[in-house]
Amino acid sequence: MSSEKKFLPYGRQQVDEEDIAAVAEVLRGDRLTTGPTVEAFEQRLAETVGAPFAASCANGTAALHLAALALGLGEGDCAVVPAMTFLATANAVRFTGAEVIFADVDPETGLMRPDDLMQTLKRTGGTSAKAVFSVCLNGQCAGMKELHDIAHERGLALVHDACHALGTTYQTKDGGDASVGDGRHGRLNCFSFHPVKTIATGEGGAVTTSDEALYRKILRLRSHGMTRDPAQFEQPDLAFDAERTANPWYYEMPEVGFNYRLSDIHCALGLSQLKKLGGFVAKRRELARRYETLLAPLAPLVRPVPRVPGCDAAWHLFAVLIDFAALGIPRAELVRRLRAEGIGTQVHYIPVPWQPYYRKRDPDGDYPGAAAYYGKVLSLPLYTAMSLDDVERVTATLSAALDTSP
Repeated sequence: MSSEKKFLPYGRQQVDEEDIAAVAEVLRGDRLTTGPTVEAFEQRLAETVGAPFAASCANGTAALHLAALALGLGEGDCAVVPAMTFLATANAVRFTGAEVIFADVDPETGLMRPDDLMQTLKRTGGTSAKAVFSVCLNGQCAGMKELHDIAHERGLALVHDACHALGTTYQTKDGGDASVGDGRHGRLNCFSFHPVKTIATGEGGAVTTSDEALYRKILRLRSHGMTRDPAQFEQPDLAFDAERTANPWYYEMPEVGFNYRLSDIHCALGLSQLKKLGGFVAKRRELARRYETLLAPLAPLVRPVPRVPGCDAAWHLFAVLIDFAALGIPRAELVRRLRAEGIGTQVHYIPVPWQPYYRKRDPDGDYPGAAAYYGKVLSLPLYTAMSLDDVERVTATLSAALDTSP
C-alpha cells in the first residue's frame, strides 16, 4: 500500500467537535449515569423513530436480551431466528434458556421473508414457538406487515432486530411510509449504537415499543429487576411507614434483572449524533447509489445486494454478491488484495447455524438460502466520512483486484 493512500475500513464512526463538547458537558456536570441526559436521549430516539417508548441499554445484544426477557421466553419455549444474522440475535434467545429455531433466508438479500417464516413454522409444527426475531440485514427490511400478520395469527411475539436499520423507512399497504422501530409491525424493536452503526454512542443500544407494559418491564430488567414504584411493592411492612408513606430509601426486586443501563456520557454522544441522523442517512444513501452506478459494468459477476422493493434503507452496510467461482479467485485472496491497497472489507455474516455451538444442537439443519448468500457476500467500505471519490477508488481497486489475467 502506497504511503499516501488512507485506509478505508468497512465502517467507522463520524464524531465532530459538537459531539465532543456534548460529552465534555456531561463530564463537567454532576451526573455521569442514570441522569437527565439518558431520559433526553430516550425521548429524542422515540420521537425519531415514531415510537411511544424507548429504553436505552448497554449495547445491541443487551437490547435483544431485554426483549427476550420482557416477552417471558424461558425453558420449554422456542423462538424463530434467521440463519443469516450476527450471533447476538440467536444468543439472546439462548440466554433465557429458550431454544432457537433457525429459518432460511433469501439467497439474494439475506433477509427472512414471510414464506421463509411460514415454511419454518410448518417444518417445526410451531408447537412451542413463542416469538419471532426478524433481522433488518444491511439496513433493509422486507415483508414487515406480512411477518406481523403471520406472527399475530399464531400468537407469536414479533421482535425486529433493527440494529442495522436506524433511519430505514418502508411503504405500507395503504401507500404510506412507516419507520423501522415505530412499533406498528412488531412488539419490540432493538437498535445498536456501536461505532460502525448509523449513529454511535461508543457502545449502546435501545428497545423501542408501543407497548407500555413491556416498556416498564424492560426498565426494571435493565436495572437489576429493581423497582421504586410504591404501587408495585409487595412487602408493605417494609415499604411503608406508619402513615402509609413509602420509605424514601426503599426498593424491591420482584424478579432478577441485569445491569444493562447506558450512562449519561454515552447518551450525550448519542443525543448529539441523533441531531445529525438525517444527514448521516442521506450521505449513506448517496454513497450507495454511487456504488451501484460504478459497479454496474462488473455485473453479473459482481452485483450489489438487490434493493428490497418498498424499503428505503439507511444502509448500515454496503454488501456485494461476487461470483468467486466464475472469477476463479478465492474470497480470502480478494480480501488480502484489497487490504494491500488500503481497502478494508468484511463478511456479514457466517450463518449462525454453522457455529459449533448451534451445529451440535441442530446437526441436520439445512439452510440453502443462507449458504448461497454467505458464499458470495462481501461488505465494502461505507461510512459518512467517505467521499464519492473514495467510492470510485474502492470500485476501481476492486475491479483491478478481480482481474485474473496473466
